Amino acid sequence: MGFQIAGIAVLLLFYGCYIAKMTAQGRRGIRTDQMGRGKSGSAKRIELFLRTVTIGTVLTEAVSIALDTGSLPLPVRTLGVITSCIGTAVFILSVLTMKDSWRAGVPGRGETELVTGGIYQLSRNPAFLGFDLVYAGLAAAFFNWALLAVSVTAAGVLHLQIVKVEEPFLAETFGEEYLRYRETVCRYLGRKRR
Repeated sequence: MGFQIAGIAVLLLFYGCYIAKMTAQGRRGIRTDQMGRGKSGSAKRIELFLRTVTIGTVLTEAVSIALDTGSLPLPVRTLGVITSCIGTAVFILSVLTMKDSWRAGVPGRGETELVTGGIYQLSRNPAFLGFDLVYAGLAAAFFNWALLAVSVTAAGVLHLQIVKVEEPFLAETFGEEYLRYRETVCRYLGRKRR
């Protein structure tokens, strides 16, 4: 029962933050959900597939928690819960740091600022890192093959989103400022040595 309570808390905090931010921005006239909007080709396909996989992952996580499907040893399950809690904290910090520049999907030009402070000094993609840590943690805590499959797929599509959609957009939109930032901060975690 303790694992289920922890899993429910992670889902509520993580996805609750996501929904609360979208709602708050919507009230101020900011369209947070940019998945697939105004895009074509592979960028549109990646973002729409990401949306589908993310929804599938949330549903699979919820069912896995409800059924308490964890079959791995207690220390692995415990580490999974801790990892998912860290991922939730990283995600919340990234959303708070982005302020009104936070979007789900790549926005149109001029809608956001390049954020390089706070947690973004340690990761160029802390929100995605948060997702990955939550996916990995919940997959360990509530292991089943379906959850593992959707979690790995979601993490892979998140990576495609970064490499094929976000990074080209940021380089084009913010030019030298982004390129300098990219040279000093790692994609997921850490600072680069010069």
